[in-house]
Amino acid sequence: MAVKIKTVQKRNPRDMNAPVKFYAQAVADGSVDLNDLAEIIATQCTVSKADCYAVLIALEGNIIRELKKGRIIRLGELGNFQVSIRSEGSVNVEEVSATSVKKARINFRPGFSLRSMLKTLVYKKAQDQAA
Repeated sequence: MAVKIKTVQKRNPRDMNAPVKFYAQAVADGSVDLNDLAEIIATQCTVSKADCYAVLIALEGNIIRELKKGRIIRLGELGNFQVSIRSEGSVNVEEVSATSVKKARINFRPGFSLRSMLKTLVYKKAQDQAA
């Protein structure tokens, strides 16, 4: 198994007069959805595909519900999900309110197993550079 890469040409956005350089960029090699994951998990244990799918859907819903409450979701070695926000700065502490929030996003911090996996990746140049 290898992560496919392609070559991309990029300019330095801080110095538009700098020479163009070439960089490696990961190429997606398909995707796996919840249904696929349920099927894969079902082949690895005694739980049916339907039961696996039901648990994954319930997991998704519960993660959303708990993030809405401002909680950190800790999924063991998989990692943690947490809401972070961006807001406008205010001169006075009294001016900071819910209306100061301009954007929210979900942060994912991978657990040890995922971080370790990154250290062992193997790369292979994609055949089709247009990929």
